[in-house]
Amino acid sequence: MRVLLVEDDAPVAAGIEAGLALSDFVVDTVTTLDSARGALAAIDYDAVVLDRRLPDGDGLALLQQWRRAGIAMPVLMLTARDAVASRVEGLQGGADDYLVKPFDLDELTARLQALLRRSAGQIDRSLRHGHLALDPVARSVTLDGVPVTLVRRELMLLEALMRARGRILSADQLKDRLYGIDDEIESNALNVQVYQLRRKLGRDVIETVRGVGYRLGALPADERLHGDTPS
Repeated sequence: MRVLLVEDDAPVAAGIEAGLALSDFVVDTVTTLDSARGALAAIDYDAVVLDRRLPDGDGLALLQQWRRAGIAMPVLMLTARDAVASRVEGLQGGADDYLVKPFDLDELTARLQALLRRSAGQIDRSLRHGHLALDPVARSVTLDGVPVTLVRRELMLLEALMRARGRILSADQLKDRLYGIDDEIESNALNVQVYQLRRKLGRDVIETVRGVGYRLGALPADERLHGDTPS
């Protein structure tokens, strides 16, 4: 999952980047409100971690602009202000959750994962597609109850497709979820990862929609009859 981090304190930003990377989040960091506007206009982020105090203004003002424009991605707001009134102001202003500095990186990661589950209407922690299950917190995958070992980007690709719930994602959309702005991407990288997932999980796990992109393969009829659908 790709996250926009808006934080001008370099040590804090570096810590958040490192902590989220352990859970396979792709993090793009900007330091101003203006650069955050530009980043969000260019990339479809899954969530935003937004500091309130930034060099060119209050992060809450930017969040309110986003909400008025109908931008609904989950936003976790950070602040050094610990007054209850400040937290209430942030939540009423459109934040989905709030953390006061200093905070624990594990708690930030857990709260962000919870926001993503809620935004997808997901109750169970695991993502499921027939007999395939992915636990985004444990970073583990099982097929028919048997653990399957996936490397980092294979896991990230599978998670992106499972969260899409059968929608087609273009190659560019998938690359956005797998790679950060500064990552070098080999021309055949996505094809290699799709091939490896099919090799490990079955050739029908990913469907190629020619000229459009990729989506999860259709469930067999017997699994559909038993109610196994993407979570």
